[in-house]
Amino acid sequence: MSFFDGISYNTEYRGLLNLNSSLSSTLIKTEKITDYYHVEQTPFARGKFAAVRKCTHKVTGVEYAAKFIRKRRRSMDQRNDIYHEIAVLKLAQNCGHIVNIHEVYETPTEMALVLELVAGGELQRVIDIRDGLEEVQTVYLLQQILKGLSFLHSYNIAHLDLKPQNLLMTSSFPHCDIKLCDFGISRVIEKGIELREMLGTPDYVAPEVLNYEPISLATDIWSVGVLTYVLLSGYSPFAGDTKQETFCNIAQCSLSFPPDLFGSVSDYAKDFIMVTLVPDGSQRLTVDECLHHPWLNNFPVKTCLNVILPSQNEELYNNGVEMRTKTESNKFICTEEICKDSEYLSRKENEHKDIGLTSVEVIVDRGIPC
Repeated sequence: MSFFDGISYNTEYRGLLNLNSSLSSTLIKTEKITDYYHVEQTPFARGKFAAVRKCTHKVTGVEYAAKFIRKRRRSMDQRNDIYHEIAVLKLAQNCGHIVNIHEVYETPTEMALVLELVAGGELQRVIDIRDGLEEVQTVYLLQQILKGLSFLHSYNIAHLDLKPQNLLMTSSFPHCDIKLCDFGISRVIEKGIELREMLGTPDYVAPEVLNYEPISLATDIWSVGVLTYVLLSGYSPFAGDTKQETFCNIAQCSLSFPPDLFGSVSDYAKDFIMVTLVPDGSQRLTVDECLHHPWLNNFPVKTCLNVILPSQNEELYNNGVEMRTKTESNKFICTEEICKDSEYLSRKENEHKDIGLTSVEVIVDRGIPC
């Protein structure tokens, strides 16, 4: 597989891409970002190790989103992970379904990725104020999400953190397109190398991650299934009262379609969810098979643009009303010992360390972030 000039496999840290010195020196600037941009102090998005601030170019007046990432976390150098994220974004710079990177600034303590400002915000914002989307709306969004994912998979890159918070709307819903963002835990799946990592978001993580089995491109397809369920119903299919219970529900794959949530949803849609939420990753659809599923090809998707968000709910959201997590009516009972989160994951790690693999095995246990 050939990447763009200046991008290659990181041979020291498997699963990551690397920038060569020529591309790095061209793309990454050492001047102060404030010399060129007016940067807002208050972040409009924040993660555990990063903050995103709106910034405006002083000369052109163009607005961007600057993602500030700390270079050290828990006393560990994270530059290889940051360079990987930059490489993925650079690789996808001509893909219309992935957020575009403009330039990068580096200081002694952090790096600032200057990204396209996607004006509509996170898709999670819509889910928080609606009890599920119309089927036609979900199809329209999924077609775009899968096209972005198809681009990544064509380079054997697994996103590994597909969720509504990492899906950005280009304008107000429903008059919007979707772009994928946040490639901080994405990984390249290399032939002959088994990559085992404990990472992802609890509600969306695939069984192979919890079982400490090799991740693959199919790991993203599980997340697509969960995302589809969430978009149609407003609820997570496996959410429990605790993270441990959620992991247990995922491991059991106790999937159901309650009539109060899915009574008006088509069998095609339910079939799509069932063929993506398959415990055995090798039996899941590929991203291109997802795009050719009958459900995604039977709707006149343009009609979704006629469905508008209730203005009252929009106002409630903008006024900062805190929405309750919608898990109460869609829980499963956990009876398995594997619900002992840390003990279970530790045991799985030890089990796999005892297995003699013929291919190269890369084990990086970063913990599954909340």
